Amino acid sequence: MSTLIAPHGNAALKPLLLPEEERGEGLKRARALKKLPLSSREVSDLFMLAMGAYTPLEGFMGAADWRGSCLDMRLENGLFWPLPITLSCGEDFAVAVGDEVALTDEGGEILGVLAVTEKYAIDKTLECQEVYRTADEAHPGVAKVMAQGSVNLAGPVSVFSEGHFPETYRGLYLRPAETRALFAEKGWSTVAAFQTRNPMHRSHEFLAKVAIEVCDGLLIHQVLGALKEGDIPADVRVRAIDWLVANHFAQGKVVQAGYPIEMRYAGPREALLHALFRQNFGCSHLVVGRDHAGLGGHYGPYDAHRIFDEIDADSLAIRPLKIDDTFHCFDCGGMATGNVCFAADDGTNPPGEEERYRMVAAVATGNAAGRPCPEGDGGKLRISGTRLREMFAGGEAIPPEYSRGGVAAILQAYYDGAA
Repeated sequence: MSTLIAPHGNAALKPLLLPEEERGEGLKRARALKKLPLSSREVSDLFMLAMGAYTPLEGFMGAADWRGSCLDMRLENGLFWPLPITLSCGEDFAVAVGDEVALTDEGGEILGVLAVTEKYAIDKTLECQEVYRTADEAHPGVAKVMAQGSVNLAGPVSVFSEGHFPETYRGLYLRPAETRALFAEKGWSTVAAFQTRNPMHRSHEFLAKVAIEVCDGLLIHQVLGALKEGDIPADVRVRAIDWLVANHFAQGKVVQAGYPIEMRYAGPREALLHALFRQNFGCSHLVVGRDHAGLGGHYGPYDAHRIFDEIDADSLAIRPLKIDDTFHCFDCGGMATGNVCFAADDGTNPPGEEERYRMVAAVATGNAAGRPCPEGDGGKLRISGTRLREMFAGGEAIPPEYSRGGVAAILQAYYDGAA
């Protein structure tokens, strides 16, 4: 019997992808229905519903669930849900409650069918202010909401296709039932999820290795949906992370997988959603960095940490693994965090890498008190993914404090080929 955490709401996994033997007939019937093209974000949400990542949702939210998710982070039935999962259309889209609608991507491929149970208008500004803390359309998440149609459609969905993801990312595109089976096969009871849309630099590696000190294993979970301009393609990230795991992690402790979400950059609210659906994938912990799912200066550096303390205790079973600001400290002789200093006052050598992971893990789980690094940035090198991309694009030498050599070589080859 599995000892993994239960899916969200203590429910059974609810994938909405039809069994293969039923898809042909469903698609044939869908071709006769009125067709609704989805935005890229709506397509990604449909695929998350298809794989069961949004368990226990059965489709796109109605008005009461939309409002509750925005205002209270609770659905009408009381279930915790921090971000609305909705589907929009224009006022002129002729559909009524009780109709069925074929859902297509922007190229016209039929992906599934929605049985319409509600048709309702929303307050887009309210959604943006509550979820993103801003109505500034310079924020890409806000821009997506404001570009939606004026009406939302709600109802259960039946999905026929997950697009190109299963074939393009064969072996990487793992559904919640598949990650759970893999974790159980490995004998893991506790699993930490590490969210990434970037290759892993030395700070990421440090965070991941701290998580392995807390849990039986680690899921490095790649974003495969639409990203920001300038982000590195998923296949390049996968190769870089594969090299890093093979050469610098304990063998048998890491699973790398990908999932089809499109980032909203909703900061603290999105951190909660990332935790919620990682619970469905079988993870007991989520690594939460200093600016999880953030964007520029829209959120404070530890807002994503604090929001886990603000929600009710029954909201989520998965626990955040909150780790302070991480950097290379020349005084400490390696990676350090803002609340764990490794520099020895008596002049003795600082601890080695393995001991550092254990010390930070003890502080992150409340089993030890931290000792802050001295104020000031004189001896600290803050490792930024943005700065790292700039160095690659400009042909600058990559310091070893920033990136492992094998990772740097893979990424430099990508930039050289893209130039």
